[in-house]
Amino acid sequence: MGRPNVGKSTLFNRLTERRDAIVDDRSGITRDRVYGTANWNGRDFSVIDTGGYVPESSEHFEVAIREQAEIALEEADLLLYVVDVSTGVTDLDEAIARILRKVDKPTLVVANKSDDVEKGWGASEFYSLGLKEVFAVSAANGTGTGELLDELVRQLPEVETIESAEDEIAIAFIGRPNVGKSSLANLLLGKPRFIVSEIPGTTRDAVDSILEFEGKTLRLVDTAGLRRKSKIKENVEFYSLLRTELAIQRSDVCVLLIDARDGMESQDIKVLDVAAGMKKALVLAVNKWDLIEKETNTARDFERDLRETLKTLDYVPVLFISALTGKKAERVLSVAVEVAAERGRRIPTSDLNAFLDRQIARTPPPAFRGNQVKIKYAAQVRSNPPVISFFCNHPQGVKDSYQRYLENNLRKEFGFVGVPLTLVFKEK
Repeated sequence: MGRPNVGKSTLFNRLTERRDAIVDDRSGITRDRVYGTANWNGRDFSVIDTGGYVPESSEHFEVAIREQAEIALEEADLLLYVVDVSTGVTDLDEAIARILRKVDKPTLVVANKSDDVEKGWGASEFYSLGLKEVFAVSAANGTGTGELLDELVRQLPEVETIESAEDEIAIAFIGRPNVGKSSLANLLLGKPRFIVSEIPGTTRDAVDSILEFEGKTLRLVDTAGLRRKSKIKENVEFYSLLRTELAIQRSDVCVLLIDARDGMESQDIKVLDVAAGMKKALVLAVNKWDLIEKETNTARDFERDLRETLKTLDYVPVLFISALTGKKAERVLSVAVEVAAERGRRIPTSDLNAFLDRQIARTPPPAFRGNQVKIKYAAQVRSNPPVISFFCNHPQGVKDSYQRYLENNLRKEFGFVGVPLTLVFKEK
């Protein structure tokens, strides 16, 4: 958090080691929230980049940014208050500090733009804000970020974990608001032969539901784990995105629900990409199909259009359901169990190398800098999620197109329906 143009997005990119947040010298560039995951000393944690915070402003965008920042403030376990050493303490810095002093949460002051020792001396001025810890940091070049991260990890609370059965499958229903996630969960949990119990989730205030289905123990991850505080005005899109990301993290299988009347929208693709990036098994359920199935659109035509939109995610199984009537609703659980099994699939090394020999004989990898790329050996080094290593003489010479060729044929031969695959190429 912090006022506009102090380098919050640059710090976000430094911590997450990505370029997801747009960096610009103009203030007000970050309006939508950006989420990322960081790791330090073996500890994973989520990072949220908020827009420039301007208390009491009535300007339209600043009001929206303030609402979203306040939600993040309420739900965060630790706050990074970013300030700018090149300008010193401003009236706006002091106004934000007064708000943060009332929040009973660990807060670290990040005196950004301390690009050298001389500039870093100015960081001590920010102790006047009364927020204890101040760290002189340059988000642009990384100076001081190690010390900041050491303290950040030290102050993060320990995460409560659920003692789950070894074969338990955690399923999250994800998607935009009002697509029927709660209706589907309630329908499934309302069947007396399914419900077993409710247990606390790992997210604050979340309650997951445990049920038995076809001999398997399933845990429906509670996506309503974040409870809106009464003093915060609801920002539906921000709130649902934050809630969705936390649900994805806690699941093995993600079932993305879309509204049959709206089809696949850009936000759906974004959420599916997040789940695929976390290597979760995936299912796509088209809800409210009962409202349009009597029209000219057939399920086959609808699915064809969906797969054209999905592109590289076309391995995701598609179901047509109605949470209202219950039609094919149980099929969602059946397919979720199937893709969870696919996620745990392990290919024998002999079968994998026989497959590799056939693919190379059919289509050899292209040359790299005048040298023939030779893939000598392959082995699956992990399952849940599956990771396959290929050992070759020039790993950098195996281009994306050839990796897709191998992945597509791996799926044809071994399955992995609904499961993101990770192919790693290493020097032999």
